[in-house]
Amino acid sequence: MRVKICGITNYEDAALACDFGADALGFVTYPKSPRFIKPEEIKKIIDKLPPFVTKTILFVNVKSDYVNEIMAYTKANLAQIHFKADEEFYKKLDCKYVKVIRAKSKDDVYKINEYRIVDAFVPEFGGSGKRLPLEWFMDEDNSKIILAGGLNPENVFEIGRYGFYGVDVSSGVEEKPGKKDKRKLRKFIELAKYGLRCG
Repeated sequence: MRVKICGITNYEDAALACDFGADALGFVTYPKSPRFIKPEEIKKIIDKLPPFVTKTILFVNVKSDYVNEIMAYTKANLAQIHFKADEEFYKKLDCKYVKVIRAKSKDDVYKINEYRIVDAFVPEFGGSGKRLPLEWFMDEDNSKIILAGGLNPENVFEIGRYGFYGVDVSSGVEEKPGKKDKRKLRKFIELAKYGLRCG
């Protein structure tokens, strides 16, 4: 199972996540988030990171031109589109992207058949820690779903049998908003990647 650690705000946390085996890191450009980080700081961190880790930047309510500008400047690999955007928006993107489905019901989860991050709907954007009902995913093809929302080292083992492509965690491995907890980070990555094979 692939693991993305989101809400990275400093190089120390990014390096630890990479050392522990994270497949992807996420940086939040939404100013209202406690995990907000400026593009200049994202670039500084990305410049120091190893090559085989996917660098993802999360965008909320911005224009496609802004996404293109920031992705080119930081040299990140993947744009995470965390809001409803029309097809014209996606056609204008010059980068790879992944959509975030903020699901209110099971139907929302399976409306598209492409790689997507699935999170619980809340009025605000991100970091709420709200979990989705796991029964939604029973007996479904979840091979293109990256599950987010309310995951932590204590509950990640529960999702092993659903066949998700990956998991996305932020607040569940934090010491405080914007600062990761080393023990939680290591435990989450180890359980998600290696402890779920017989789940």
